[in-house]
Parts: sequence; C-alpha cells; structure tokens
Amino acid sequence: MKNLVIVESPAKARTIAKFLGSDYTVMASMGHVRDLPKSTLGFDPENDFKPDYQVTKDKTKVISELKKNIKKDTIIYLAADEDREGEAIAWHLIPALKIEKNPLKRIVFHEITKGAILEALKNPRDVDQNLVDAQQARRLLDRAVGYKLSPLLWKKVRYGLSAGRVQSVAVRIIVDKEREIRAFISEEFWKIKLDFKNPSFRAELAKINGKITKINNEKEAFAIKNDCEKSDYLLSDIEEKESKRNPAPPFTTSTLQQEASRKGGFSVKQTMIVAQQLYEGGINIPNHTGGLITYMRTDSVNLSETATTMAKEVIEAEYGKDYSLKTPRKFATKAKGAQEAHEAIRPVNMHLKPSDLKQYLDNSQYKLYSLIWKRTLASQMSNALIANTTYIVMAGTKKQYEFQAKGARIIFAGFMKAYTEGSDDPDTALDSTEKILPNVKKDAILELEIITPEQNFTKPPARYTEASLVKKLEAEGIGRPSTYAPTISTILSREYVVITEDKKLAPAPIGEVVNDFLVEHFPKIVDLSFTANIEEEFDEIAEGKISWTHVLRNFYGDFVTNVEHIDEHAPRAKFAEARILGDDPKSGKPISVSVGKFGPFVQVGSKEDEEKPKFASIPSNFKLDSITLEEALTLLTMPKTLGKDENQNDVKVNIGRFGPYVQIKSEYFSLKTDSPYEIDLERALEVVAEIRLAKELALIKDFGEANIQILNGRFGPYIKEGKNNYKLPKTLDEQDIKALSLNEVQEIIKNQPATGKGRFAKKKVSKSDETKTKETKKKTIEKKVPAKKPAAKKPAAKITTETKAKATIKSAKVVKEKKEK
Repeated sequence: MKNLVIVESPAKARTIAKFLGSDYTVMASMGHVRDLPKSTLGFDPENDFKPDYQVTKDKTKVISELKKNIKKDTIIYLAADEDREGEAIAWHLIPALKIEKNPLKRIVFHEITKGAILEALKNPRDVDQNLVDAQQARRLLDRAVGYKLSPLLWKKVRYGLSAGRVQSVAVRIIVDKEREIRAFISEEFWKIKLDFKNPSFRAELAKINGKITKINNEKEAFAIKNDCEKSDYLLSDIEEKESKRNPAPPFTTSTLQQEASRKGGFSVKQTMIVAQQLYEGGINIPNHTGGLITYMRTDSVNLSETATTMAKEVIEAEYGKDYSLKTPRKFATKAKGAQEAHEAIRPVNMHLKPSDLKQYLDNSQYKLYSLIWKRTLASQMSNALIANTTYIVMAGTKKQYEFQAKGARIIFAGFMKAYTEGSDDPDTALDSTEKILPNVKKDAILELEIITPEQNFTKPPARYTEASLVKKLEAEGIGRPSTYAPTISTILSREYVVITEDKKLAPAPIGEVVNDFLVEHFPKIVDLSFTANIEEEFDEIAEGKISWTHVLRNFYGDFVTNVEHIDEHAPRAKFAEARILGDDPKSGKPISVSVGKFGPFVQVGSKEDEEKPKFASIPSNFKLDSITLEEALTLLTMPKTLGKDENQNDVKVNIGRFGPYVQIKSEYFSLKTDSPYEIDLERALEVVAEIRLAKELALIKDFGEANIQILNGRFGPYIKEGKNNYKLPKTLDEQDIKALSLNEVQEIIKNQPATGKGRFAKKKVSKSDETKTKETKKKTIEKKVPAKKPAAKKPAAKITTETKAKATIKSAKVVKEKKEK
C-alpha cells in the first residue's frame, strides 16, 4: 500500500476515505495506542521522569491490523486531531508501529471536508514535539497525583477512593459553594407593587425620598401602603433611552457546553458525544459528504474569512441586507491560554440550514446543529436596537414614594431575529423579554386597581449546574477544552458529587470528607490558583518556552515528601459531626445521623452506652442534611424478620451498601423493585425462588467442596472460584465444557489471571511461570479439541437466548451481597 492515513475513529476514517482515491487507505487507531502501565507509577523520577509507555492490551489487535497495511516504502499520514491529545496520539503511533524509517507526515485539519483534507495532504508537517511534551507533562503529573494520593485516601479515609489534580479542585469548588449555601442566613424584605387600570400596567417601589431604601418588615410595608392609599398617583416623568445590544461570539467548547445545557438540557458529556458525531460526519445526507461542524475542542472565538463570507451570504438571503455587516465582526477571547490560531465551532457549510437537515439527523444532533448554526449566523449580524422606557410614578401624602415601571421595545431586531443567548438565572432571562408599556402622557393621574405589599426572603447562592461549573473552571483557568467533560464525568462516577432533582451539582458526604482531608493536608493540590498556574506551565511547554521535565521536577519532590509525611503522621480523616434528629420513642435514646467509613448512617444511642448502639445505612435516595426523625425510624426497622421458610429458617430483609436484600441463613437475594419496608413474607419467598431458579439456569457444573463452579454469564460460560472469575478457552464447545474435570479446571485457573471483583487478590506470576502457563494452557486446549477435526467443532456454549434472559440475576450479584455482608 502506497499511502496510509491514520485517524482516530472509524467514523472519521469512513468519511475521509470517500474523499481520497484508491492510492490511499484510511484506518483508525481508536484513540491512544500506548499509555502508562496501570499497576505501577509508570515513570522513573530518578531518570529524568522517563515514562514507561506500553501498547495497551485493547490496542494490540489495532496495531496488528495497521501493520498489515504498512510496507517499507508506505507513506504514512498521521491525521489525529489537531489538539495536544491528538499530537500525542500521532507521536505514540510511531514507536508502536515501528515506522521510524517510513516516510512520515503529520497532517491536521479543523473540518472534515474534501477541500480541508486535500489541503492538509498538500501541507504536511512534522510531529510537534512541544505539543507532545505538554500532553506528556499533564499525563505524568496527573498520574503522580492519582498514584500517590489514592492509596493514602484508602488508608486515611476509605478503601477504593481516588484523587485527581483537576477533579479534586472541581469537587472543592462544589463543596465550597454548598457550605456557602449552608452558612447563608435568609433576610426578610418587602416589595410594594401598584397595579393600575385604564390603561393597565404595574409599577414597583424603587425609592423613598429620592433614595433606594430597603423595606425590612411587614410593619414598614403596611405603613407605606396606608400612606399611598390616601394619595393620588402621578406619572411625573417618562425616561426613554435607546441602547444597542451586541451578539454573543461564536461557540467555544465551554460556551457550547453551557448553552446546550441551558437550551437543550444536555449534560456536558452528551454535548461532546453529539458534537463529535456532527464533526466526524458519516451521516447519510444527499449531496453532502463529510462533517457538519468544525473541530469541537477549541477555546478560540475566531472565524475564518471563508466562514464570515458564507455567513454574510446566508444572512442576506434569509433576512435581507439590513441584517448583514459591511465588514466581519471580530471577537476577542477571555479564556486563559486560548489558542487563537484555531477556529470557533461553526457549521462547515453555512448554507446547510437546520431545516434542510432535520430529516437526516436524530433529535439531539438536530438540536445541537441548530444551536451552532444560529449562534454562528447571529455573531455576524447587525446589532439589535432596543428602546428602554421607564415610567416614574410618585405616590404618598408627601409624594415621597417613587414607583417605577420599566419596559423595553425592540426597534430593530438585528441578530435577535436569529438567536439570543440563554442565561443560568431564570429571573435574568425573564427580564430580557420584551415588555411594552401602554401609551400614557406625562403628568397623568393614574387609576389604581390594587396595591400589594409582598413579603420576600433573600435567597442563598445557587448550586452549580454542569454548565455553570464549566464556566467557573474556564474563568479560573483550570483545565482546557478537552478536560471539562471528563472531569465532570469523573467526579460523578466516583460519587463525590451527585446531581439533584433540579439538575444541580451537590457534594456527596464522602466527597466532603475527601475534600476536607485534601484541603487540610494538601492545600496546594486543591488550590485554584496553583492548579491554574500548572495549566499555564503546560501552555509554556507547548510554546517551547520551558521543558516538561522542569515542570515535573518542580512539583514531584515536594509532593512526594508531603505524601510520605502525611502517611506517617496524620490521623485518619475526620468525618462529619453527628446531627441529632430527636429521641427514640421506645428507648428514649438520641437518634443521630453521621458519615462513617462506609458511608452515611443513622444511629440510636452512643458508643458510651452500655448496650451497643444500633446502626442503619442511609440509602442514596435519602439526603443526610434533610433526613427526618420519622425517616430515620423507618430505616432503623432494618434488619426485619418477616417469618420462616419451609425449612423453618428465618427470612430477613435488610439494606446494605448495594441496596435492599432478603437473607436466608448465609444466602443473600437482591431486591430490585420491591420496597424492603413494605415487602411481606410471601413476596420475599417469591423473590428467593426466582433468584434461585436463575442461579440454577446459569449453573453448568458445580465442583462442590472445591468451591469452583462453571457458570453461564452475560458473555458466555466462565469459571468462578470464590470471588474470582476465570475465562474458558474459546475453542471449547458446550460438550467439552461439561466434560471438564476438576483437575482440568484447576489447570485453566492456574494458567491465567483472574478477572472480576477478586482480581486484585490474585498473586503475581513470574515470567518463567507465565511461559509454563502458556504451554500448559496450549496442551489443555489441544487435549480437549483435537486439531484434526476442525469441521466437527460445535458452536461455543449452546445456551439459548431464552435461557440467558431467564437468568437475569446471576450469582456474581449474590457474591456482591455476600461481600457486603
């Protein structure tokens, strides 16, 4: 093959292949092909931080397929994305494929169109080592923080926790906001509103004796009301002012994530997934090949001359010449470290209107494309002209009360004809709507319909949404376009942060505990300015101003010394103080809620009591801050004995870390749909029977006392020994599996690492043992499946779909419950 183009994704490969002739093969690397090993630090601090990169297991097949298309004279085009991550992917491909001696060309493009691809092929460059080094510095520094801090959290807080350089700062921002909300003391204030008739409009008290004054209580409010009722209402003045409104700049990654959240209800992660689909193309649209938008990871608000020219043509065709600009509008970015050479996110072809594409896109794609198209168009449209009108109404026996009615009228819509930016504040959004006041002459005496004193209370600061958190991170210079979505996904998946019913971000109890531990012992790691400074250093590496090893050296030594000191001297993390809910009606002992090593719990009594306190876990659907005494008492009814089964064993119901379950002796049965508080004995026994049947259907062979079973799982048959799972050779069919002896199964177990929950307990295997293992495995497979009879092979594990469907609750879940107990 003469030319090989390597991109990141198959969708992109398929699209680009349509633009190139038969002389080119286009293949995908499926993202990064090399990374640091998972089980070790992955770099050598004593050897100038030399990294130990390895081809990841899931990419060995990809590398093998790519190599098949490479000969000595094959010209290889490394066409990964144009950001630092893409540059690193291109760089890693070279040693992974061993193509150092091949002709290598690095090509970049910010849109997937035929013109852009052909232009990129004409203008190749070398891999930019500075960009690679910037990515490498980020990767190694993040590995250092995660690798060193996570085990410390296991020891000092709770097993299984993790820390990260950017994620921990994001959690701190959310925790700080939550504490600001808790510390907030609401204050009473009153508004006084006048509703007039003939004509009708509303005015609100703005000033008393010419000064802005706060009305603090009901007495003051009604004194003003009584005084106003004794007077007339004079329209003393009309203030009119024209103002221009400018459009928002075209989208960056951050602003797209924010606006898609406000207007489309998208999560940050969903926005990036859909944007990737629009960028890569692969959508079957008549007379169009390629992507629909430009590259979606950017912090630039620039538009190319091609884009502004297209926008002008579409604006004049859609709205007329009055709505277009003589010269393109330029925008300046406010983001720290923005790469101005890139373009903002825009449609590849502005002439492709959302309405033209609606039938070819799914709902999410259509919504996001519409948003990008309208925003880009609006950014190049004329300003809106607004007439702002204020009526000044004087009232009171001494005309000491000034009421104001504000209205706005759109004189010329300009860009607002296409698009207006959303707001995180609903009140602000409401104020921006057009309000037209009726035509009333100055000095008119107005006819009052009703005067209304209205009690209000100041509101606490709002929690962050995903969108407003992205805005905060960007404003503080924390992270870059490619990091916002994975950062939020990480803190949610690790359950440091939860999404409330109104789609706000709140810290989980364990998130607060981890945050407090890090703030106390590692203030630098969770310091916003320190994290932002690190980002600036990454930018300097990308610009070739400093070396990546210099950044690592400055950070690593002090950091590791601090970790070792905390490990040796710091006490375990402090969990939240118990909150007393009230007294137990039966025992009279206090009932409290708190957070412990295994999560939030409710407790009767205290450890000082002679009798051991009773505990109950608080499920995730209850909130620690708002749980009531009644709810706590309900939780404390667990564990509950429902009765006995046919063998006179107690049937109990309880709630554990993984949810509610039924227990009979040492067997545990997960409750998926039934409430543990309402379930009765009859229903509990039905659940037990269903799960036991599912286990029987999943069981292929049981070796009894050896504690080894062969089970049918979601991905086919496998071996279970205690808590460890082991794969069966794929060459074994159902008959072969059923014929396996205990010795043969133990040999298979010996010859491979464990998978599943118990894999971390598996002993390390030496290289010599590993060689023996491969040979033994080969002999075992050859013994069971003779090489001479390939035609006689039966399909692997003839277990029907129906059987799999019946076995909905597999024994692995039961093992989870046993572990929990």
